[in-house]
Amino acid sequence: MNESATDTPAPMPVTYAPPGFFGHIGIAREDITPPPGIYHRNWGAATHEVVEGIHAPLTLTVMTLQTNADAPPLILAAADLGWWRDPKDEKAFRQSILDLLGLDAAQFVLNFSHTHAGPALCRDDADKPGGHLIAPYLDQLRDSVARAAQRALAEAEPCSLDFGYGKCGLATNRDFFSVQENRYICGYNPNAPADDTLLIGRISDANGGRVASLANYACHPTTLAFENRLISPDFVGMIRQTVEGEEGARKPCLFLQGASGELAPRLGYIAPRTGTPTEFVDVNGSMLAASIEATLRAMDGIPVGSRLRFQGVVESGAPLAIWDYEPYAYPSTLKAFCVDVELLLKPEWRGETEQERQWAAAGDAASLERLRRRRRTRIALTEASDGGATAKIPVWIWQIGDAFLVGHPNEAYSQLQIELRAAFPDTAIVVMNITNGWYGYLPPADCYGTDRYSVWQTPFDKGALEILIARCKEEIDKMRSASNERRSDTP
Repeated sequence: MNESATDTPAPMPVTYAPPGFFGHIGIAREDITPPPGIYHRNWGAATHEVVEGIHAPLTLTVMTLQTNADAPPLILAAADLGWWRDPKDEKAFRQSILDLLGLDAAQFVLNFSHTHAGPALCRDDADKPGGHLIAPYLDQLRDSVARAAQRALAEAEPCSLDFGYGKCGLATNRDFFSVQENRYICGYNPNAPADDTLLIGRISDANGGRVASLANYACHPTTLAFENRLISPDFVGMIRQTVEGEEGARKPCLFLQGASGELAPRLGYIAPRTGTPTEFVDVNGSMLAASIEATLRAMDGIPVGSRLRFQGVVESGAPLAIWDYEPYAYPSTLKAFCVDVELLLKPEWRGETEQERQWAAAGDAASLERLRRRRRTRIALTEASDGGATAKIPVWIWQIGDAFLVGHPNEAYSQLQIELRAAFPDTAIVVMNITNGWYGYLPPADCYGTDRYSVWQTPFDKGALEILIARCKEEIDKMRSASNERRSDTP
């Protein structure tokens, strides 16, 4: 087709700078490996109750963000932990952190990596084998968060945080329909696409040297499954071993779990009969670590404190677009909001169901575990809904310079991050599941009516994910419109 006047491309920008932020940033880390013998039952199919060893330590990494040294901070914590079994435990834990650090609700977020090889976090499990260690461990975890945050604030320095997108093939779709079973099961589905987006944050000091990074990626850490008896961060541990060990320098990497509701490694649920399970942890972790390092190297193509400007055309065999660097200062905007989003609840979640009665009658370990989880979640949602058809679920939205962070306490499918990033392609959006709590899955509307685990597990009704996406888009759009910080064509 011949190009006409109506086909003329829209004017292209003459500058490009990655989304970023400049302010005071601090980083601190604590070892949060639980004690030997703590309650460890994370899988209904597990035949053991307590930890029998340590594959690799669990860590907590805290990043503090301030516009200047005296400004109120935002505190982002990332922990090698699974999920909160009882929402009341999480609420009490978070409130204690806010009280200790003098923060309001919007200023603190704690993202779990979602490892399935960590301790079981529920104070009501004190009567289980090793359950007496849970309450002291949660108290120690609270102290670790407060201590790391205070140290990060004390050691904060002027830094820039800029973002770049990459890709990694670790995550695969896990909604697998088995013809033999005639049902959906959780496992590698080779016929469905998977979001492979990797978002990297590069934290650099005033001299342009990298001091830390963050990696936002969506993939269930389920390499080790029900037969595993070791504490492990799963593939996340290999990220630290590889990325932080480069050139012998200590450059902490925060792993932030993305919208991974339907995403998991191809090599998952590894049993001892297939070899040494931790070898597969290393394989999976090495894939993601290599992608993180590759993305960081690509980001180094634009030095810290600079942006690209189009210089003009050099006529060669083809007309060549010439770009060069020029100085650039990232915006220092820092805003934080915690908003309640009303999500639809399934009618059957307002009281005991026939399914629950069947689980109770069955009496096997898997059924009883499902029953315990459901009852705890229903009690919490009854409080959040006042007995109505919707529950108010908090969502944290931060503006960090001209990038955004979205965290929520559920397991959304990757549609959440795909649609948010598509709606705002000129910025970077960190999307985090299992942030400040946990209730259940958020699958897309077209999944309802099938027998997928994520559909029958969730307390939320058809359309809940779409409501969350629409509200997040609305809030981000308002924050962008209200911001006085804009990338301009002037250095």
